[in-house]
Amino acid sequence: MNLNKAFIMGNLTRDPELRQTPSGQAVCSFGVATNRFYTDQSGQKQKQAEFHNVVAWGKQAEIVNQYLKKGSLIFVEGRIQTRNWQDPQGTKHYRTEVIAERVQLGPRLGGGIPAQQQEPAPRSEATKEDETPIIELPTEDDGIDVKDIPF
Repeated sequence: MNLNKAFIMGNLTRDPELRQTPSGQAVCSFGVATNRFYTDQSGQKQKQAEFHNVVAWGKQAEIVNQYLKKGSLIFVEGRIQTRNWQDPQGTKHYRTEVIAERVQLGPRLGGGIPAQQQEPAPRSEATKEDETPIIELPTEDDGIDVKDIPF
């Protein structure tokens, strides 16, 4: 039995880039940064960032492009895939990506205004103070053909 599953939660490093395949399928690529905190041998707290390339397809691609921007919090569940191609000069390139199968958006903070500068949003009685709104996106098993990838 084999398993190829990735879970990442972090912040977008750039605005999502939405494109269409020649067949009209939406595809969105974006970067996510995750942080790891640890204590080194000398007892000093350290922070290490990792950067991940993520690709979402179909309706998820459209929603990510519509609602997220650089700095937005996101949770991605997907699989790891490495693509390779050869440029016109004959150099072979490789790119490892997380292909999103399930995405959850983090809380929206008023269109990029830092939280400390926002006015508190009115809350309904049904919303608890300690709840963070998370939107779960539908998953699609579209049977994507690698030949349709425009990059």
